[in-house]
Amino acid sequence: MKIELNATSRKAQGTGASRRLRKSGRVPGIVYGGSEPTLIDVDHNNLYHSLRNEAFHASILTLDLDGKKEPVLLRDFQMHPFRQQVQHIDFQRVSKDKKIHVKVPLHFVNADIAPGVKTSGGIISHVMNDLDIACLPADLPEFIEVDLSTLAIGHSVHVSDLKLPKGVEVAGHGHVGEAVVATVQIPRGAVEAAATEAAATEAAAAPAAGAAAPAAKAPAK
Repeated sequence: MKIELNATSRKAQGTGASRRLRKSGRVPGIVYGGSEPTLIDVDHNNLYHSLRNEAFHASILTLDLDGKKEPVLLRDFQMHPFRQQVQHIDFQRVSKDKKIHVKVPLHFVNADIAPGVKTSGGIISHVMNDLDIACLPADLPEFIEVDLSTLAIGHSVHVSDLKLPKGVEVAGHGHVGEAVVATVQIPRGAVEAAATEAAATEAAAAPAAGAAAPAAKAPAK
């Protein structure tokens, strides 16, 4: 999916300049990478709606800066504490022959046919919702699929179980492959209900067992 965003370079800096930009419906920002950072501003409404698109956060974007198009990645943005207003935006230029590190969303599929759900009544718990990967810009996937079709009750899907697209590797150090992505468990309420029912059954059986016991005979004289 090709996503393009128009931007204009700016020279004015400081809190006052940024405030004036926001009042005029523009968002101040910066583009890192290359020879030196470039100060920019973008249309607020277009940016706000773009940020609601999942792909905008994990795709190589085309930034049209003063008529010159260049590939960039979204690196950060700040929102107003209580208004639906973008305060600032950061992009990073990318080079086609240099690997990038970026978090991509995880898409979970086949949860409805997982044995732990379908036959055991369990529920899926998403431990991770995105994954930090490294790849060349051309190999960047919009998302990584997590297949839950074989997940049994009490079992988990780990990072090492994921099928990564060609050219994509998991970023990070140590035992990242052992990290849990999703698991399926019996709902806590169901476990507590079963325990309560078992306790009640046991309590009801105790008096009945006592009543059925034979009476002790009096000693012979």
